[in-house]
Amino acid sequence: MSKCAKHCPEIAPNDAQNAIDPGRRRLLAGAGALTTLMLAPGVSLMMSGAVEARPAGVAASAKIRWGILIDVSKCPDGCDLCVTACKDENGWQETGRAETNVQWIRKVTLKDKNTGAIKTLPFMCQHCAEPPCVDVCPTGASFKRADGIVLVDKHTCIGCRYCMMACPYAARSFVHEQVTNQKPHAPRGKGTVESCTMCVHRVDKGQIPACVEACTKAGNRTMIFGDLNDPNSEIAKAAGQHLTTRIRADLGLDPGILYSGL
Repeated sequence: MSKCAKHCPEIAPNDAQNAIDPGRRRLLAGAGALTTLMLAPGVSLMMSGAVEARPAGVAASAKIRWGILIDVSKCPDGCDLCVTACKDENGWQETGRAETNVQWIRKVTLKDKNTGAIKTLPFMCQHCAEPPCVDVCPTGASFKRADGIVLVDKHTCIGCRYCMMACPYAARSFVHEQVTNQKPHAPRGKGTVESCTMCVHRVDKGQIPACVEACTKAGNRTMIFGDLNDPNSEIAKAAGQHLTTRIRADLGLDPGILYSGL
């Protein structure tokens, strides 16, 4: 049993989920539509800053679907507090080279080809309900927890990068060089793939992701984190009150990251 599975036995991947479905590969044909995303510099949330903690030793439950709602209209141009918070929390840094840059979270510019309208927004792993990265992984290193969080087991990842090719959001990156000063809760290693974990180590303690916390403390109030399956949660209520969208909804992957104000 891997170290990851030892600490989180409830999130070990299911063999059936790891089967490669050729039909799913056809979904990748639509990935080219994301070429309008370009790197750019740089709804409300209860200030309690907490969610219900899952007791230690209790498996993640499919009754919960963790997600984040991002109100793009409240995201200031040039603000990268969410990116900085993620770096500090998880111990990664940008390489400055497009081919090796880390993709845990980044600010991107989305441009409407028809109208020319431009919006900047935070972008990360979309934590799909039907993640193609999981489908193509030959070792089961890419897996989805019962509560919807998509992760990579660094102890079984062989660095084949099939998941990177399968992800239509370009949300994963490959570690090309040795890493130092790692965080115990966010293991990283040369020759493996990594992406946003939705700060699973915080969520399991009843806390909110670092990006959401930093944005809220700054008063931007752009992000809401919570249980999408709970009709009484703030995120579910907000999603019901605002016109929300999922990036590349046409792929049918059902992302857990929702956007409003686009």
